[in-house]
Amino acid sequence: MPIKQYRSFLFVPATRPERIAKAHASEADVVIVDLEDAVAPSDKDEARRLLRDYLTSTRGSEILVRVNSTQPEFEKDLAMCAQFPSVTGIMLPKAETNQQIEQAAACGKPVWPIIESAKGLVSLQSLAFARGVERLTFGALDLATDLNLEPRTSGANTLLDQCRYQLVVCSRAAKLPPPIESVVPEIHDIEQVGSVARRAVEMGFAGMLSIHPKQIPSIHKAFTPSENLVLWARRVLEAAKTVDGAFQLDGQMVDEPVISRAKSLLARARV
Repeated sequence: MPIKQYRSFLFVPATRPERIAKAHASEADVVIVDLEDAVAPSDKDEARRLLRDYLTSTRGSEILVRVNSTQPEFEKDLAMCAQFPSVTGIMLPKAETNQQIEQAAACGKPVWPIIESAKGLVSLQSLAFARGVERLTFGALDLATDLNLEPRTSGANTLLDQCRYQLVVCSRAAKLPPPIESVVPEIHDIEQVGSVARRAVEMGFAGMLSIHPKQIPSIHKAFTPSENLVLWARRVLEAAKTVDGAFQLDGQMVDEPVISRAKSLLARARV
């Protein structure tokens, strides 16, 4: 089965259901309705009520839902999500144990664990293989806080890149689609968004979380192969139809790994 090419994921607070329709109207590939960080502790019940009302009145509006990771909110969130087919997945924050993932998956939805703590990172090799996992997601901001890193420093970036490396390798080992990059909190710094997105592409990530529609175009530009790459991939596949085994194209040896990359590029380009 082909892997769905999700490049951009846009968060919307559950307390602002009018923004869900606006998020769907944006160019974001996936809308994530947030019951966790974007909702104050005293507003959790109200947030669930508003989301339930929205899902009841708006059929076919597919979303992911970021649930709370602590009880009793965790069970309440899952019980609500289980009622609606339009909730296509559970985004599980602070994923640290297989038991959390199994409990989330029991509601009948695929689980997108967010790795954002030292405990989650240490358990990653087990979490990636847990039943029900759809794809791994990176929570760099919370992880940096948990690891006592100095924000926006070369030292912090170096350590966080080591964490990214583990997500990419564990995803591949568990035969999951490539992971999803963390958000950039600076809403208006579009240049930084593009820079982070391009580096994520280089490191093998497949998409990126976002917190504002302004960030979406830069994310799409980074995660969509250039026209030159698309043309190259088409030429590789056309040539491969006429040759058995390895061959040369523009002075480069083309074998099965190169052909696989060409197919992946065309899938990412949605052509």
